[in-house]
Amino acid sequence: MADSNTKQTSSHSPELSIVLPCLNEVRTLGLCLQKAHTFLAQHHVKGEVIVADNGSDDGSIDLAREHGAHIVRVAEKGYGAALAGGIAVAEGQYIIMGDADDSYDFSALMPLLTKLRDGFELVIGNRFQGGIKEGAMPWLNRYIGNPVLSALGKLFFRIPIGDFHCGLRGFTREAIAKLDLRTTGMEYASEMIVRAALYGLKITEVPVTLSPDGRGHKSHLHPWRDGWRHLRFLLLYSPRWLYLYPGIAMIMCGIVIAGLLLPGPVMIADGVGLDVHTLLVAAMAILVGVQSITFGLMARSYATNNGIYPANKRYEKFFAQLTLERMLLLAVVLIVIGFCGVLWAAHIWSAEHFGALDYRDVMRILIVAVTCIVAGLQLGFAGFLLGVMQIKHRR
Repeated sequence: MADSNTKQTSSHSPELSIVLPCLNEVRTLGLCLQKAHTFLAQHHVKGEVIVADNGSDDGSIDLAREHGAHIVRVAEKGYGAALAGGIAVAEGQYIIMGDADDSYDFSALMPLLTKLRDGFELVIGNRFQGGIKEGAMPWLNRYIGNPVLSALGKLFFRIPIGDFHCGLRGFTREAIAKLDLRTTGMEYASEMIVRAALYGLKITEVPVTLSPDGRGHKSHLHPWRDGWRHLRFLLLYSPRWLYLYPGIAMIMCGIVIAGLLLPGPVMIADGVGLDVHTLLVAAMAILVGVQSITFGLMARSYATNNGIYPANKRYEKFFAQLTLERMLLLAVVLIVIGFCGVLWAAHIWSAEHFGALDYRDVMRILIVAVTCIVAGLQLGFAGFLLGVMQIKHRR
């Protein structure tokens, strides 16, 4: 819950709200606020400056009050929670957010505001285009963390953004309300971009310069923990890449290998060959692939039904066709094929009067049979669970 102090408002809403999340930033907050007010005055922009305080005890609140900022106290801890609290009370048509550690120049916001005025709904700063000053970003973040996570974001969601984690960004008030952002930590930055892409917002980026922060104390960032939280978020929001594509790849590889090995061993070099043991591994890949795909279907259904993903007619049509009865029919077909294989193996054994067999010949049949039975059971259970998730109920 955000608790704000009294704010004087005019009869007309401001064009721009500048929101700064703050946690013990007394050494830099004053300079940031001064630059923000200077920007508004120099460019004749009707605006407001909001400090979303997340529990400061170093005098930051008094300093913000001295600089005429609107102070919002946000009790829930976290970068995302602080920003959400500040954005909730913003009255501007456009909102620009940025860290209060003086790493971004609040007197140079015109490129972001211009893009917003041009009709873009989300404008992201790109530090790699604008310049990263010496000491402003750790080596690990600059050359591994940010490039890798940004590349994955572009791959997963097809977003033309080169710096997913820049803290300086602008958006329209209507757009941010539509996104209904829910995370409270550092992954808030990724959620904003991902959901903006899912909702089809107009997104662009502008070069910005990153300077070393001047806070004088340990950064609130934790590279490994925050990096994992960003990666975890990207994966959870992309069932295709987390479940569907890996599942398809495993099934295809398993089928190809099984097709090669069912007739008999395959020699790949003198004395080196693939036999029933490799066929067993291929069967495992198929089963894991089936499980992965069903998980992906359930994840997509759950996310759509609970508003995590926006409604999509293509997926709605697909899930309308993916009924419990059809999944059960496919499951029954696979189970019947599997039991036929078991009976075939039993027939071969009986022909030898249930005596010793060359295990490799029977094992080929049994591996295929058991694979079909287990895959059928997986599909059947997944069909019932998906059916439960698709039950319509009154809100």
